[in-house]
Amino acid sequence: MLDETNSEAEAGVERADVEAVNAKANREVLYADRVKIHPKLVHGFWRNMKWVVMGVTLAVYYLTPWIRWDRGPHLPDQAVLIDFANRRFFFFFIEIWPQEFYFITGLLVLAALILFLMTALAGRVWCGYMCPQTVWTDLMIMIERLVEGDRARRIVLDKLPMSGAKLAKRVTKHALYLLVALLTGGAWVFYFGDAPTLLVDLFTGDAPIVAYTTIGILTATTYLLGGLAREQVCTYMCPWPRIQGAMIDDESLMVTYREYRGEPRGRYRKGESWEGRGDCIDCKQCVVVCPMGIDIRDGPQLECINCALCIDACNDVMGKIGRPGNLIAYDSFQGLENAAKGKTHRFRPIRPRTLIYAGLIAVVGLVMLTALMLRSELEVNVLRDRNPLFVRLADGGIRNGYTLRVLNKQHESIRVALSLDGLEGAELVLQGHEGATVDVPTDNLQSLRAFVSIPPETAQAAMAKGREALDFAIVAHDLGNDRSTYNRTTFRLPERR
Repeated sequence: MLDETNSEAEAGVERADVEAVNAKANREVLYADRVKIHPKLVHGFWRNMKWVVMGVTLAVYYLTPWIRWDRGPHLPDQAVLIDFANRRFFFFFIEIWPQEFYFITGLLVLAALILFLMTALAGRVWCGYMCPQTVWTDLMIMIERLVEGDRARRIVLDKLPMSGAKLAKRVTKHALYLLVALLTGGAWVFYFGDAPTLLVDLFTGDAPIVAYTTIGILTATTYLLGGLAREQVCTYMCPWPRIQGAMIDDESLMVTYREYRGEPRGRYRKGESWEGRGDCIDCKQCVVVCPMGIDIRDGPQLECINCALCIDACNDVMGKIGRPGNLIAYDSFQGLENAAKGKTHRFRPIRPRTLIYAGLIAVVGLVMLTALMLRSELEVNVLRDRNPLFVRLADGGIRNGYTLRVLNKQHESIRVALSLDGLEGAELVLQGHEGATVDVPTDNLQSLRAFVSIPPETAQAAMAKGREALDFAIVAHDLGNDRSTYNRTTFRLPERR
């Protein structure tokens, strides 16, 4: 509800008769009914920044599966694809196999460190701009505003008895929520299959049941979390507000109310003196635009996501009453303390905490880049038979059995010659193959049964020394590109009696 009695005296500034849903005074109550938050639309730099980020992030999410990337024949041309069927992850020119899952682990570690650095620099800026919950909640609020009007109209509509017009608006709003949620779930499954093919299959009923199930689950969760729960997710479900306290320090930028400038607060009429009072005219515009339902003037709060919409609202009011802007602004605890004492303060992004995070990011990134550049496009894995450990041959020799897996990561078929290194007089035989040369298809894995035999004299000499196993390597040599790789294993011998 708006108090219009002083709007002219305050140069067009609206005064809201509202109490913050998550007000400091209400936190003594352990259990309370939820009060619906109706954030008001605000215009300004930070609101525009949120529009841009929302547009970019949604475009990346929805459009990425449709980007094509030519990898040659017999390979998917989707730029980003999580191919569970063939156990591979394609990301533009990078291809990750199950054996290289450490790259995914490295990416997760890198993402966590970047989040730590962002928090150390500017608090919950991730939450305010790029978190999926924030982005989709912002989108749902935009839909609500388009259908039902801005804050004042939505509040009035909530209080009106159900009618045809009200029912039509509610049905339209929730139908649009469900449409956005359906598009969200639909876009996600396109990352796991060829997008154009899967789209046709979804409409013709030929898509796998797991695709429909995934879309259904993501549609329900997006509708519930973004359309209905909204700020409840950030306040009660997300662990990050509780963790971020360990990431920030006195130099971290946070959305803050500059109390030294704003107090004592009170109503202001045009022409009144500013002597003996602060710049805050208690219009509560910072409260009505807040999607979390807090009053930033209560100080730092767990619920604040640093979206900075209150900065835009306050700056608009300050401009109308002829006072300097940034009464609410991004500032640090140290900056507030120095300003209250009349001292100047300069934000220090470079400090021990941020240097540690940046250093760790550089180290992890360098390790991943080095591993990516040095990784071999030809691998051979060896699995020795456990039963039996060995077989005695008629001539007194010993034979061991192995399963070989030759992996070709190149986008062309190759011819590989297999040999032994470190096992004197040994012979390698591939079951079902003439000689020790095999063809490995493009971007594929060739599984082979191999038998390694050593002559009687080699076995007797080793057993005479009390050896129970001999170390050696199986070498795979790419005949076309003249490069080799190997895998070390053991050759088991009978126990000496």
